[in-house]
Amino acid sequence: MGLDVGCLQRAIRDAYLEKDRARGLFATFSWLVEEVGELAEALRSGERDRVSEEIADVIAWAVSIANLVGVDLEEALRVKYGRELSGCPGREGEG
Repeated sequence: MGLDVGCLQRAIRDAYLEKDRARGLFATFSWLVEEVGELAEALRSGERDRVSEEIADVIAWAVSIANLVGVDLEEALRVKYGRELSGCPGREGEG
């Protein structure tokens, strides 16, 4: 079973939105940039577990930014990648 993007966004919102608001948009963005740097280091190391962890962190921080600026990720992904997502379960007829 796959992870639902909307569910992920709601879970990140419920867990972190108040902290993210208190930190502010640009400080939250700085954390995303730091995580991208850590992902680069993990990729260079070739350690699959580290890469996996850093990819998850990058996604979580990107979701936090989407929450701060009011972007619905499901809608944004559908608009941007609808054709590519048309074969995904539950997405028949979209794109």
